[in-house]
Amino acid sequence: TLKRKRREFIICADWNTCHQAIDLRNWRANRKNSGFLPEERAWLDRIYDEIGFVDSFRVVDEEPDRYTWWSNRGQAWAKNVGWRLDYQMITPKLVPTVRAASIYTDERFSDHAPQIMEYELEIRS
Repeated sequence: TLKRKRREFIICADWNTCHQAIDLRNWRANRKNSGFLPEERAWLDRIYDEIGFVDSFRVVDEEPDRYTWWSNRGQAWAKNVGWRLDYQMITPKLVPTVRAASIYTDERFSDHAPQIMEYELEIRS
C-alpha cells in the first residue's frame, strides 16, 4: 500500500526482532528465542528483499556491538550484551540522504536506548 503512494517513507519502530547475527551479542544462544526466531528474521528479509525497504542504520554503520536494548538481568547494560531491536526503515530513494547513525548511551532512560539517524533531505507536505 505504501509503495503505491509514490512517496518516500521513514518508518521508525521497535520491531522487537533482530535481523542478523550482528544485531545481537549472543545470537547462537538466542536462535530459538523470540526476537531472533527464523520466521521473525524471514519477515525482516521480506521487508528488505521483497518489499524493498532499507535498514538506514546499516547504510552507514556496519560495526558489531551496536545495540538499542539490554535486558535488566545481570550486567547486560554494563557488559553491552544487547540486541538492536529498534529500526528506521527507509525507502530506497532515501539511501543517499543518510549521513550518520548513532545510539545514545550516555544516559540510561529505560531498557532501550535512542537510535539517532541523520538525514540530509527536504521535507514537503
